[in-house]
Amino acid sequence: MRIVTIAELEIDPDQIDSYKALIAEEIEASVRIEPGVLFLHAVSEKGAPEKVRVIECYADQTAYEAHLTTPHFLKYKTQTANMVRSLRLIETDPIALSAKPGQNSN
Repeated sequence: MRIVTIAELEIDPDQIDSYKALIAEEIEASVRIEPGVLFLHAVSEKGAPEKVRVIECYADQTAYEAHLTTPHFLKYKTQTANMVRSLRLIETDPIALSAKPGQNSN
């Protein structure tokens, strides 16, 4: 069963550029290296760059748990710890998930 989570983060506005660089690096590595990471999307609220939302999809619970132990994820968590003012992780029940193959909106 697919695991989909939404992380709602508030980032220190003075560190937003550094945070964006670190999360971009972490997402790129996760999608490239981990077969169980189906997608990771990081966005910020329009007009509020400090309000970051990350939508994550994993093949199953095992893939999700494996992701949390990878060197690239642990580096991201360590290096952004002083940047994150708040974090709320929302577990979801997927209803419909679909994407065009080969699409990357970078």
